[in-house]
Amino acid sequence: MSMAEEKFKVQLLEAMSSLIIAAFGLVAALAWNEAIKALVAKLFDTGDDLLGLVVYAVIVTVLAVVMTILITRAIKKAKALSEDKSKE
Repeated sequence: MSMAEEKFKVQLLEAMSSLIIAAFGLVAALAWNEAIKALVAKLFDTGDDLLGLVVYAVIVTVLAVVMTILITRAIKKAKALSEDKSKE
């Protein structure tokens, strides 16, 4: 197998793994979507009306912002540690 074929094979595997991981992420997000909707409907006794959807949207938005901040901080910390170790 030539070097170009090997490189293509690796790129194909990387692309396929990224797509599979994204698909599992979507399935997990959809599952959480339904769980949070049901929780909001039960806690606020709103069912599927507008108030329930607004409460749900606010909860999901706050959760997304908080998780984004936490993940970003963790990545920056990991990069800083990695850079520190590479300097040693």
